[in-house]
Amino acid sequence: MEEPGVQDATRRTRLANERTYLAWWRSGLTALAVSFGAGRIVPELSGGASWPYAVVGAGFGLLGLAFIAFAFTRQRRVEEALQSGRYAAFDDRAALAFTVVGLLLGVGTILIVVFQG
Repeated sequence: MEEPGVQDATRRTRLANERTYLAWWRSGLTALAVSFGAGRIVPELSGGASWPYAVVGAGFGLLGLAFIAFAFTRQRRVEEALQSGRYAAFDDRAALAFTVVGLLLGVGTILIVVFQG
């Protein structure tokens, strides 16, 4: 039987994992909202060419879907690690992929603001 302190630590870790899962979901939903704003609302207001906004908007939409999908896989990996007493480190490849996509979308957004404005 586990000691009370160990049980409490495991319980807190599981709750932290749940909060992290929901944070990934919030990030995904936010990216989807940005996708709609950038791809549909802003072009209507700007009066310029709409295709750059659609491209960046689609990119944000794909990023949102990736966040939601990654939330599930990450939550499962951490839960499996907890079950076996291991630690599940954040995947460096995922961190790099999210960083590169975020930078590309940021640069794309800046270019649209500069050249469509």
